[in-house]
Amino acid sequence: MEQEFKNPQASIAIIGAGASGCIAAYFLLKAGTDVTLFDFGAPLRTLLPTGGGRCNLAHAEYDFKELAKNYPRGEKFLYSVFSRFSTYDTIALFEELGVETYVQDDGRIFPKSNSAKDVREKILAKIKKAEFIKEKVKDVIPLESGFRIQTGKAEYFFSHVIIASGGKSYFSGIQHDIVPFTPSLVGLNTDIKELSGVCIKNVFSNDFKISGDILFTHFGISGPLIYRISSIKARDSFPYRISLNLFPGDIALQEELNNSPHKELKNILSKYLPQKFVKYLLGNLAEIKAHQIDGKTRDWVLERIRNFELNITGINKGEETVTSGGYNLDEISSKTMESKLYQNLYFTGECLDIDGFCGGFNLQNAWSTAYIAAESILNKTLCYN
Repeated sequence: MEQEFKNPQASIAIIGAGASGCIAAYFLLKAGTDVTLFDFGAPLRTLLPTGGGRCNLAHAEYDFKELAKNYPRGEKFLYSVFSRFSTYDTIALFEELGVETYVQDDGRIFPKSNSAKDVREKILAKIKKAEFIKEKVKDVIPLESGFRIQTGKAEYFFSHVIIASGGKSYFSGIQHDIVPFTPSLVGLNTDIKELSGVCIKNVFSNDFKISGDILFTHFGISGPLIYRISSIKARDSFPYRISLNLFPGDIALQEELNNSPHKELKNILSKYLPQKFVKYLLGNLAEIKAHQIDGKTRDWVLERIRNFELNITGINKGEETVTSGGYNLDEISSKTMESKLYQNLYFTGECLDIDGFCGGFNLQNAWSTAYIAAESILNKTLCYN
């Protein structure tokens, strides 16, 4: 028989009606508590563009330590979090919300509806008993017996507060250390502009031993692999260089040259790479005949493909989907998501100094930290029959 909760003597505010804020509200409401959500915009609006509008809910990695490796910031902190609310729990949560899921070949987990709008509607339907205050929170002031929340219109008082306000947000009344915000998961600027539109599949990063597609753009380079590199290098100074193996598979170039002695080199290499890129890569060698290529030139071409270096000069501002930085994890308990400085103050989601790669990892952080914070509040405030 399930335990029943008596009405708690607690007032709970959640600042931010994004993914983590709304799911924290769901768990709290499910237990019979009253919840007030503060957000100046539409609830879960930031969920709509995720996964290209399909809502990449999570990633099919079920070992919590392996899952945590996908977070350049926060890996060790997340061990405790993911051991208590895992990918399995996320799938179960969304089934409970009425959202059936499936796993793509690349491990990304999506709703069967392939609709972020559908996911949003399902979550909001489950938290309609929450009070929504559509006001921008200006500050949170700790008091002896709770917190004062100041908006542009009024003041409110609560015994417990969850900060779920997303990236680039902080409140001066809370004396927590903020790790400086930097863009993550973002396209990178380079000196190469003439390759816009060229896509190369399954490129290998020599620096970080990871693979993915890349896309040349009008400002430089983007795509899944570049997003991962930008995440890893989010706190590095510009400029820096990266090395890419553009075709990690075997290129039997000497055999190709021998078999097609009168074929131009650009046409031989177009079997492996887009011709527009091959022309850029080879320059004046593009139209040289195979029989004119000596061993030194052959080796130079292979080295250019296997160790293609890019000078990274900056980021494509405004493109970032995730922010690195936020509330310092050293001042927050990974077991409860509670502040180590202020009792009954909690943090969830992207406001923390945690950010993951593309593929559902950032939403997993949102769901898991929301659950831990809600569970911690319930353990404190609820009495069992």
